[in-house]
Amino acid sequence: MSKQEEVQEQTEAELQEATDADVGQGQEMSPEEEIASLSAQIEGLQQELASARDQMLRAAAEAQNVRRRAEADVEKAHKFALEKFARELLPVVDSLEKATEAMADADESQKEGVEMTLQLYLAAMEKFQIKQLNPLGQTFDPQYHEAMSMVPNPAVPSNSVMDVLQKGYTLNDRLLRPAMVVVATGGEPKKIDETA
Repeated sequence: MSKQEEVQEQTEAELQEATDADVGQGQEMSPEEEIASLSAQIEGLQQELASARDQMLRAAAEAQNVRRRAEADVEKAHKFALEKFARELLPVVDSLEKATEAMADADESQKEGVEMTLQLYLAAMEKFQIKQLNPLGQTFDPQYHEAMSMVPNPAVPSNSVMDVLQKGYTLNDRLLRPAMVVVATGGEPKKIDETA
Protein backbone atom coordinates (compact mmCIF):
# COMPACT_ATOMS: atom_id res chain seq x y z
CA MET A 1 0.00 0.00 0.00
CA SER A 2 1.43 3.36 -0.99
CA LYS A 3 1.88 6.29 1.35
CA GLN A 4 -0.85 8.23 -0.48
CA GLU A 5 -3.38 5.40 -0.01
CA GLU A 6 -2.51 5.18 3.69
CA VAL A 7 -3.06 8.91 4.10
CA GLN A 8 -6.37 8.70 2.21
CA GLU A 9 -7.63 5.85 4.43
CA GLN A 10 -6.53 7.75 7.53
CA THR A 11 -8.37 10.84 6.26
CA GLU A 12 -11.56 8.88 5.66
CA ALA A 13 -11.32 7.30 9.13
CA GLU A 14 -10.84 10.69 10.79
CA LEU A 15 -13.75 12.14 8.83
CA GLN A 16 -15.98 9.25 9.91
CA GLU A 17 -14.93 9.67 13.56
CA ALA A 18 -15.65 13.37 13.41
CA THR A 19 -19.08 12.70 11.91
CA ASP A 20 -19.79 9.99 14.50
CA ALA A 21 -18.70 12.32 17.30
CA ASP A 22 -21.02 15.04 16.06
CA VAL A 23 -23.94 12.62 15.86
CA GLY A 24 -23.04 11.02 19.19
CA GLN A 25 -23.11 14.35 20.99
CA GLY A 26 -26.68 14.80 19.99
CA GLN A 27 -26.03 18.33 18.91
CA GLU A 28 -27.39 19.40 15.68
CA MET A 29 -25.35 21.89 13.81
CA SER A 30 -26.61 24.25 11.26
CA PRO A 31 -25.60 23.46 7.71
CA GLU A 32 -23.24 26.47 7.69
CA GLU A 33 -21.51 25.27 10.87
CA GLU A 34 -21.25 21.75 9.50
CA ILE A 35 -19.77 23.05 6.23
CA ALA A 36 -17.28 25.22 8.14
CA SER A 37 -16.32 22.27 10.36
CA LEU A 38 -15.85 19.94 7.40
CA SER A 39 -13.94 22.61 5.47
CA ALA A 40 -11.56 23.01 8.42
CA GLN A 41 -11.09 19.24 8.58
CA ILE A 42 -10.47 19.05 4.84
CA GLU A 43 -7.92 21.85 5.03
CA GLY A 44 -6.11 20.13 7.89
CA LEU A 45 -6.08 16.83 6.02
CA GLN A 46 -4.79 18.50 2.86
CA GLN A 47 -1.92 19.98 4.85
CA GLU A 48 -1.12 16.55 6.29
CA LEU A 49 -1.26 15.07 2.80
CA ALA A 50 1.10 17.74 1.45
CA SER A 51 3.49 17.13 4.37
CA ALA A 52 3.41 13.36 3.79
CA ARG A 53 4.06 13.87 0.06
CA ASP A 54 6.99 16.15 0.83
CA GLN A 55 8.47 13.59 3.24
CA MET A 56 8.01 10.83 0.68
CA LEU A 57 9.79 12.84 -2.04
CA ARG A 58 12.64 13.71 0.30
CA ALA A 59 13.07 10.07 1.31
CA ALA A 60 13.09 8.98 -2.34
CA ALA A 61 15.68 11.64 -3.22
CA GLU A 62 17.87 10.64 -0.28
CA ALA A 63 17.68 6.96 -1.29
CA GLN A 64 18.69 7.88 -4.85
CA ASN A 65 21.64 9.96 -3.57
CA VAL A 66 22.83 7.10 -1.36
CA ARG A 67 22.61 4.71 -4.32
CA ARG A 68 24.62 7.08 -6.55
CA ARG A 69 27.29 7.56 -3.87
CA ALA A 70 27.58 3.80 -3.40
CA GLU A 71 27.93 3.25 -7.15
CA ALA A 72 30.64 5.93 -7.36
CA ASP A 73 32.50 4.38 -4.41
CA VAL A 74 32.39 0.93 -6.02
CA GLU A 75 33.62 2.37 -9.33
CA LYS A 76 36.54 4.12 -7.58
CA ALA A 77 37.37 0.94 -5.67
CA HIS A 78 37.55 -1.01 -8.93
CA LYS A 79 39.52 1.70 -10.68
CA PHE A 80 42.12 2.29 -7.98
CA ALA A 81 42.32 -1.11 -6.27
CA LEU A 82 45.81 -1.62 -7.68
CA GLU A 83 47.17 1.66 -6.29
CA LYS A 84 49.08 0.28 -3.29
CA PHE A 85 50.29 -2.77 -5.21
CA ALA A 86 51.47 -0.65 -8.14
CA ARG A 87 53.24 1.80 -5.83
CA GLU A 88 55.20 -1.09 -4.32
CA LEU A 89 56.29 -2.32 -7.76
CA LEU A 90 57.62 1.03 -9.00
CA PRO A 91 61.07 0.53 -7.41
CA VAL A 92 61.40 -2.67 -9.48
CA VAL A 93 60.92 -0.66 -12.68
CA ASP A 94 63.43 1.92 -11.45
CA SER A 95 65.95 -0.86 -10.75
CA LEU A 96 65.49 -2.40 -14.20
CA GLU A 97 66.00 1.01 -15.83
CA LYS A 98 69.17 1.59 -13.80
CA ALA A 99 70.36 -1.89 -14.76
CA THR A 100 69.95 -1.15 -18.49
CA GLU A 101 71.90 2.12 -18.05
CA ALA A 102 74.68 0.35 -16.12
CA MET A 103 74.99 -2.44 -18.67
CA ALA A 104 76.41 -0.22 -21.42
CA ASP A 105 79.67 -2.18 -21.44
CA ALA A 106 78.10 -5.59 -20.71
CA ASP A 107 77.53 -8.49 -23.06
CA GLU A 108 74.88 -7.64 -25.68
CA SER A 109 72.73 -10.68 -24.85
CA GLN A 110 72.62 -9.80 -21.16
CA LYS A 111 71.75 -6.19 -21.93
CA GLU A 112 69.06 -7.31 -24.36
CA GLY A 113 67.59 -9.66 -21.74
CA VAL A 114 67.30 -6.90 -19.15
CA GLU A 115 65.78 -4.51 -21.71
CA MET A 116 63.22 -7.14 -22.77
CA THR A 117 62.31 -7.76 -19.13
CA LEU A 118 61.83 -4.03 -18.64
CA GLN A 119 59.65 -3.78 -21.76
CA LEU A 120 57.48 -6.74 -20.65
CA TYR A 121 57.11 -5.16 -17.23
CA LEU A 122 56.09 -1.78 -18.69
CA ALA A 123 53.64 -3.46 -21.09
CA ALA A 124 52.02 -5.33 -18.20
CA MET A 125 51.68 -2.07 -16.27
CA GLU A 126 50.15 -0.38 -19.33
CA LYS A 127 47.45 -3.08 -19.48
CA PHE A 128 46.31 -1.97 -16.04
CA GLN A 129 46.31 1.74 -16.94
CA ILE A 130 49.61 2.49 -15.16
CA LYS A 131 51.39 5.00 -17.37
CA GLN A 132 54.91 6.32 -17.15
CA LEU A 133 55.64 10.06 -16.97
CA ASN A 134 58.94 11.03 -18.59
CA PRO A 135 58.73 14.84 -18.83
CA LEU A 136 62.20 15.50 -20.28
CA GLY A 137 61.99 18.74 -22.31
CA GLN A 138 58.44 19.53 -21.22
CA THR A 139 57.28 22.52 -19.22
CA PHE A 140 57.39 21.97 -15.47
CA ASP A 141 53.94 21.01 -14.10
CA PRO A 142 53.73 20.93 -10.28
CA GLN A 143 50.75 18.58 -10.45
CA TYR A 144 52.86 15.83 -12.01
CA HIS A 145 56.45 16.85 -11.33
CA GLU A 146 58.49 17.40 -8.19
CA ALA A 147 61.35 19.85 -8.66
CA MET A 148 64.46 18.55 -6.94
CA SER A 149 66.57 21.52 -8.00
CA MET A 150 66.58 24.53 -10.31
CA VAL A 151 69.62 25.04 -12.50
CA PRO A 152 70.41 28.12 -14.61
CA ASN A 153 70.83 27.08 -18.23
CA PRO A 154 70.53 29.69 -21.01
CA ALA A 155 70.38 26.96 -23.67
CA VAL A 156 67.07 25.61 -22.32
CA PRO A 157 63.80 27.59 -22.04
CA SER A 158 62.98 28.81 -18.56
CA ASN A 159 60.73 26.57 -16.42
CA SER A 160 61.34 23.47 -18.55
CA VAL A 161 62.48 20.06 -17.38
CA MET A 162 66.13 19.55 -18.32
CA ASP A 163 66.76 16.27 -16.46
CA VAL A 164 64.59 13.49 -14.98
CA LEU A 165 66.01 11.93 -11.83
CA GLN A 166 63.09 9.52 -11.34
CA LYS A 167 60.17 8.94 -13.68
CA GLY A 168 56.64 9.45 -12.44
CA TYR A 169 53.57 7.25 -12.89
CA THR A 170 49.80 7.64 -13.10
CA LEU A 171 47.05 5.08 -12.49
CA ASN A 172 43.89 5.80 -14.49
CA ASP A 173 45.08 9.40 -14.88
CA ARG A 174 45.49 9.79 -11.11
CA LEU A 175 49.01 10.57 -9.93
CA LEU A 176 50.68 7.53 -8.42
CA ARG A 177 54.15 9.04 -8.02
CA PRO A 178 55.41 12.44 -9.26
CA ALA A 179 58.42 12.61 -11.55
CA MET A 180 61.49 13.98 -9.76
CA VAL A 181 63.03 16.54 -12.09
CA VAL A 182 65.65 19.25 -12.49
CA VAL A 183 64.14 22.48 -13.80
CA ALA A 184 65.98 25.04 -15.91
CA THR A 185 65.77 28.69 -14.92
CA GLY A 186 67.04 29.85 -18.31
CA GLY A 187 69.69 32.44 -17.59
CA GLU A 188 72.90 33.33 -15.84
CA PRO A 189 73.29 32.11 -12.28
CA LYS A 190 72.25 34.70 -9.74
CA LYS A 191 75.12 36.33 -7.91
CA ILE A 192 74.96 36.38 -4.17
CA ASP A 193 75.54 39.77 -2.59
CA GLU A 194 78.17 38.96 0.01
CA THR A 195 78.28 42.51 1.37
CA ALA A 196 74.85 42.28 2.93
